[in-house]
Amino acid sequence: MRDYRKFYINGEWVDPVAPKVLDVINPATEKVAGVINLGSEADVDAAVAAARQAFPSFSSTTREERLALLKAIAAEYKRRIDEVAAAITEEMGAPDWLAASAQAPIGAAHLATAIKALENFPFEELKGTTLITKEPIGVCALITPWNWPINQIACKVVPALAVGCTMVLKPSEIAPFSARLWTEILDAAGVPAGVFNLVNGDGPTVGSALSRHPDVDLVSFTGSTRAGIEVARDAAATVKRVHQELGGKSPNIILADADLQDAVKRGVKSIMTNSGQTCTAPTRMLVPSSMAEEVKQLARAAVEEIVAGPPGSNATIGPVVSKAQWDKIQSLIQIGMDEGASLVAGGIGRPEGLDQGYYVKPTVFADVTPDMTIAREEIFGPVLAIMNYDDEAEAIRIANDTPYGLAGYVQSGDLNHARKVMRQIRAGQIYINDAPPDFNAPFGGYKMSGNGREWGELAFQEFLETKAAIGFEPRPA
Repeated sequence: MRDYRKFYINGEWVDPVAPKVLDVINPATEKVAGVINLGSEADVDAAVAAARQAFPSFSSTTREERLALLKAIAAEYKRRIDEVAAAITEEMGAPDWLAASAQAPIGAAHLATAIKALENFPFEELKGTTLITKEPIGVCALITPWNWPINQIACKVVPALAVGCTMVLKPSEIAPFSARLWTEILDAAGVPAGVFNLVNGDGPTVGSALSRHPDVDLVSFTGSTRAGIEVARDAAATVKRVHQELGGKSPNIILADADLQDAVKRGVKSIMTNSGQTCTAPTRMLVPSSMAEEVKQLARAAVEEIVAGPPGSNATIGPVVSKAQWDKIQSLIQIGMDEGASLVAGGIGRPEGLDQGYYVKPTVFADVTPDMTIAREEIFGPVLAIMNYDDEAEAIRIANDTPYGLAGYVQSGDLNHARKVMRQIRAGQIYINDAPPDFNAPFGGYKMSGNGREWGELAFQEFLETKAAIGFEPRPA
């Protein structure tokens, strides 16, 4: 049983002003795995005050001092990475292999990427007689979700530290264990008091208080589009910068010249990874109508290789994170059936032999049309919608027929062909032929998938203000 009831404010572990204990449920067992406290507006005030007080000193540190700090954090993270992986497995039910090979290592990857970017980042540039400088924006509120918990913490905290900002982190109250370990790592690495602060809590209370707070200069939020809209509304009164990474309904266009068997198998595997709880997941597979029946057979065969089960087993996927998520996914699967989509695999209920835990049957629908609910709503579970197209122009129209624009995928046997189609998809990241992630590539979306970018050097810009010193150099005689 993990007891993580204290908050981290101004370099110390402190009790909340008004304790409100919350049980944290292990979704693989449906049993209590630990406890935290939910914070209040008073806790937010204390954390923001600490960050504000620390800002003048930390924002004046040199590049070399911040590089040394990030390297110390990276070393401490490496020492405790196995603990981080175990925490992620416990808080969200991630299979051991996924926690150890992807969920935890992604934190180290963001640290390494930021260290390299910081070494030569241009904070100043002379344009004629004007000096353009990039300065840390100030106190940042960082609000993160539960699906890739360390990823979303690291890709906000690390660039903020790199450029000299101070911050308050509110991780998801559903999966808070890895955030606690992250905080212990930063403390052990010597992050100065007040630079990083942790307050647990829910969105309507702590998230809203951070978004409204007049001493917060930026809110960086990752989560649902619905919640992102509320964050923006809360922040509007103080005209603070709002950076958002929100929902997605990403298309995966399989072109006629692709290796169909390989493309379908990889597409199914990709949506099922992390139990479908990935905002960039290729949830809409677009296939030529002439290949529709073959695609159904290939998708069914691919699903048969997906095994749902508890950590410690040979499972390919684990549970979804909570009862609320399980209920939502079950409802959407039923809606897909009711609206006439063809059920290729899976369906409602738990997988056979799993009577405990929030497990969802790996589910594939075919003959999905653009007007169906499962083609439009972000399900955030292991559910794939296969959609048919008659020509590439129709495929591109279907791909872009969504309020989201976070990611897109193109599969083709001809790289130039894939590049041509890629340019017509309205999304922030396009993966060609199942390319692996690039930690230097900007991450973020078009339309209702958010604004701003994370990952790599471009992430630094989100945490910087631009100042123009006109007349910095004398005009030529």
